[in-house]
Amino acid sequence: LMRRPQGCRGRGVVVGTVTLCLAAGWALQTPGGVSLVVPQPNINATVAQNILLSVEYSCQGIPTIEWKHVSSWGTTSIVEWRSGNYVNISMVYKDRVTTFENGSIQLRNVGMRDAGYYFVTVMEEHGTNAYGTIVVNVYEIIYEDLHFVAVLFAFLAAVSAILICFMWLCNKSLHLFQRKTTHKLTASTTEEIELETIEC
Repeated sequence: LMRRPQGCRGRGVVVGTVTLCLAAGWALQTPGGVSLVVPQPNINATVAQNILLSVEYSCQGIPTIEWKHVSSWGTTSIVEWRSGNYVNISMVYKDRVTTFENGSIQLRNVGMRDAGYYFVTVMEEHGTNAYGTIVVNVYEIIYEDLHFVAVLFAFLAAVSAILICFMWLCNKSLHLFQRKTTHKLTASTTEEIELETIEC
């Protein structure tokens, strides 16, 4: 039966201790990471509506937030700002965008061209980035369909009114016809009675 040399056990303890110290040092080191959450990745809107592109980020330093819009018309930079310092809004969106401290933006009075992909980038000063995407669908209110429904409803109401008037006239005519028939029958019955009286 061979015994393990004492030196090997000592080396294993030293390696384990060094590894443990390095892991503890790495864990205690201030992290330079940034995280980003997109609570609503799909948004459906109608023309002229206001929409909120909502995000939540967390990071150690002061981040720079940038929003871009990508659609079939191309890529447009919307806004870029450094928390607490400056806001740089594109001229296209100058009167339509509101920024929030949590990284969210609000778009006012959306149109069909606002449909597409919205990319948000949160850049931390240590060089770590986080990315998020929101898909926006914009639907047009079809006034032609509403107009068709209104015209159809008016047409049906007019036809109903005409039918009611026609039925009222038919009813009135039937009453008049019945009264005339009754009057004739009464007159002929009276004549018959008079003739019978004369004959007698």
